Amino acid sequence: MTETAANSAPAETSADPAGSARRWWALAMLSGAQLMVALDMTIVSIALPTAQADVHLSDASKGWVITAYTLAFGGLLMLGGRLGDVLGRRRAVLIGVAGFAAASVLGGAASNATMLIAARALQGVFAALLTPSTLALLTSIFSEGRERAKALGLYGAALMSGGAVGLLLGGAIAEYLNWRWTLYVNVPIALVVIVGGLRLFPDPPRPARVPLDVVGAALGCAGIVGCIYAFGEAGARGWESGVVLGSLAAGLVLLVVFAVVQSRVAHPLLPPRVLADRNRAGAFLTIVISTFAMLGMFLFMTFQFQDVMRYSSLKAGLAFLPYVVVAAVISTRVTGRIMPHVRPRVLLASGLAVEASGLLVLTRLTPDSGYATSVLPALLLFGIGVGLLVAPIMSTATTVSDPADTAIASAFVNTSQQIGGSIGTALLNSVAAGASAAYLATHAHAPRSWATVHGMTVACGWAAGVLAVGAVIVAFLVTADPRVAPGGAAPKGKTS
Repeated sequence: MTETAANSAPAETSADPAGSARRWWALAMLSGAQLMVALDMTIVSIALPTAQADVHLSDASKGWVITAYTLAFGGLLMLGGRLGDVLGRRRAVLIGVAGFAAASVLGGAASNATMLIAARALQGVFAALLTPSTLALLTSIFSEGRERAKALGLYGAALMSGGAVGLLLGGAIAEYLNWRWTLYVNVPIALVVIVGGLRLFPDPPRPARVPLDVVGAALGCAGIVGCIYAFGEAGARGWESGVVLGSLAAGLVLLVVFAVVQSRVAHPLLPPRVLADRNRAGAFLTIVISTFAMLGMFLFMTFQFQDVMRYSSLKAGLAFLPYVVVAAVISTRVTGRIMPHVRPRVLLASGLAVEASGLLVLTRLTPDSGYATSVLPALLLFGIGVGLLVAPIMSTATTVSDPADTAIASAFVNTSQQIGGSIGTALLNSVAAGASAAYLATHAHAPRSWATVHGMTVACGWAAGVLAVGAVIVAFLVTADPRVAPGGAAPKGKTS
């Protein structure tokens, strides 16, 4: 059989042991690609102080090492989803992984600030190409209900735990190696994915070729970039900044125009039906709310570990390990087994509620709090919550009636994650800063660490409230049947 024929062949049935093993190895490659993208959201952050001195980054430009990646990634995701349809999902994943690795080498070899920031932006460009097709390819490989639920759980664990894994790896690299290895580490991962993908990834039939919505792509990308930039800058500049308000206003206006254009063109970049379905809308909302709280929690816990508890970079990274392990175990060993038998809203609402309980534990933090008694319980609860969420989120968000919508629905999963993370870090940082200032105003002689931790606990309380409200909304919004039809289509006669 030729390679072309093999690649276009349908996925083997679970009755074929060799075919089943091939699918799980393909999942490992796809999860590795997604983990590489997700961990780069945070892995560089711990090593930034060393990088700043090495490539002469100013304090003003330091944040752009992170922002350049998130802006390019978040802004181009929807376009990347459509390009995956044009190129073919297998090819889009492989090109994206290779380009991401090349950009990582460029960043690792950076001799100045401009080169490093440009490389990070280029990483974001290729991440936006590979990520939507990665999830779309996974849903074409796994079609049987329980097997698909387990696969989505593993993939989702890589997606949702990537930030914590990045902190863990970043801490180890900062402790024992050079900061440049926070970028070079992507190269061996990419090589494994490319070599494995060439042998294991199928090549599903491409949707019928349709004209690319260039106007919609420009409006959507610019609108998302404007909003993400505004939320990213709000923490440093404040919400009264003209730059923040102007960027946010421009982004929102562009997104409104984008929505109008999408409802009128023949071949929209983001078909309105993708967002109009209440179940997918509920899944996207769950991602926004969960990531809103999760990245805020990472931000506060990183500060608590390193600045308050005086942990080294490595110890701070290891402190997140229980969260990563619990999230992975729950998503694969628990959620994957019960998902085919319960409605998605039960798992989505429960996951958000458990995450909220973890943040409520953090509202009791003080500068004298110990890890085992005050921090670990919160991390474990958050890991359980995330573990309950990831598989039903992925399944519900990518269950579409038209296979041509799979890639764009997959892209919007990550767009929702970017939006939620950007809003969370900006808003919760602002809440924490305001609460710290108010504390100092009434406790003039208190150590600054008490004011800082007080601000974090107030922000955690607000985040817990958002999660609780979100759990109630999602419980009423999502009405999907627990069964998942082959190929990602909605069960016949059921809400899609």
